[in-house]
Amino acid sequence: MDWLANLPLIGGPLTTILAFIVLMGIVVAVHEYGHYIVGRWCGIHAEVFSLGFGPVVWSRVDRRGTSWQVAAVPLGGYVKFLGDRDAASSAASEAMAGMTEAERDRSFPAATVWRRALTVLAGPVANFLLSAVIFTGLIMWRGIAIDTPTIGEVTPLPYENPMQTGDVITMLNGEPVANYQQLSDIVGAIEGSEPIDMQVMRGENRLNFTVPYFFIPLVASVEPLGAADKAGVKAGDVILSADGVELGSFSDLRTVVEAAENRQVVLSLWRGGDILDVSLSPERRDFPDGEGGFEERVLIGVYGRFYFAPAAETPSILTAVELGSMRVWGVMQSSLNGIKSMILGNISVKNLQGPIGIAQISGATAQTGLTSFISLIAVISTAIGLLNLFPIPVLDGGHLVSYAYEAVRGRPPNPRFMQTVMAVGFVFILSMMLLASYNDIMRL
Repeated sequence: MDWLANLPLIGGPLTTILAFIVLMGIVVAVHEYGHYIVGRWCGIHAEVFSLGFGPVVWSRVDRRGTSWQVAAVPLGGYVKFLGDRDAASSAASEAMAGMTEAERDRSFPAATVWRRALTVLAGPVANFLLSAVIFTGLIMWRGIAIDTPTIGEVTPLPYENPMQTGDVITMLNGEPVANYQQLSDIVGAIEGSEPIDMQVMRGENRLNFTVPYFFIPLVASVEPLGAADKAGVKAGDVILSADGVELGSFSDLRTVVEAAENRQVVLSLWRGGDILDVSLSPERRDFPDGEGGFEERVLIGVYGRFYFAPAAETPSILTAVELGSMRVWGVMQSSLNGIKSMILGNISVKNLQGPIGIAQISGATAQTGLTSFISLIAVISTAIGLLNLFPIPVLDGGHLVSYAYEAVRGRPPNPRFMQTVMAVGFVFILSMMLLASYNDIMRL
């Protein structure tokens, strides 16, 4: 989607706005369609299916009598079922009293507990399914590394590199290599950033040569809105030096950045044969420690990798589905760990992102490429599905708790009590949105 910024009248803020509308439109549409379609299967009539809130921009009524509409404020959506007082599916008792028996049979409040529960649960489940489908598709498209340590695409470097696509690595620094795990272990045990002696099979020929250290300061990706992104660093750049210190490895870069807290760092970049300098200010951030927690680090927002990719093959659909589902679960675990750490005070609530922050990330990600943007849709879809399962009144999870109570006790909770907890839940959600929006404004 990087082409957006190059179209006439589109770029900068317009790219951000358009990317945000596309992202939220897809995620919200899938979530609400989950509610709608399962409700329809359960015999519950939907009166309104709305993308967005506020004044209606476009609408039409289908043959089932459902009004499909697009509203002016693209910050969510809702499905209003027959018998609902509002988009939160609270029962409208006065409307129910005036219904015919046939209408009551098609209303949401009169549906059995299990039908209401399935209808509500379907929204988050639809988000998880969307994420799984996207991650599965990306895995099928990109492929997975073959077990034999074969070189795939080789990234251009500012110095000589004799590697070629298709080379099969058989030995590193005199140690035999049978798979990529062994290769990673050998490279990880190397101290410093000295060149590596390599033996490969190239067709029928066995070749020996010396190659640069694998984990040079090559920028594999740039974190949207991070210090490097703001300074104009791009994926594929090789960082030659930082503050005049020549870099031989990514760990060298980390050392310079950590020592430069609270002051600007000048990076010398190699980009496609050109040398350019950029200045940036490292930021102290909470970063996952790999064990379910977080630790403070001084970061510039770049990620590294080897300067060659493993040769890949297209996996079976079952393998891709398994890996895609694991990716969804990984996003859920990461989100839960972050929320737990904020509740425990281990990380700051400043990490909360509001609509403005999500919009900025959407725009920055869209300009890096369509694949990255599609992957972001999957991540946001998982996060929204998970958020809606929290047992907070107003959210889907709060409704599910109410239905569980009704199923166990044989009657719904007291209406006055439900009105109170719904109001408390609404105030809580509104407070979180205001806090997140405040964080977004302060970042600006």
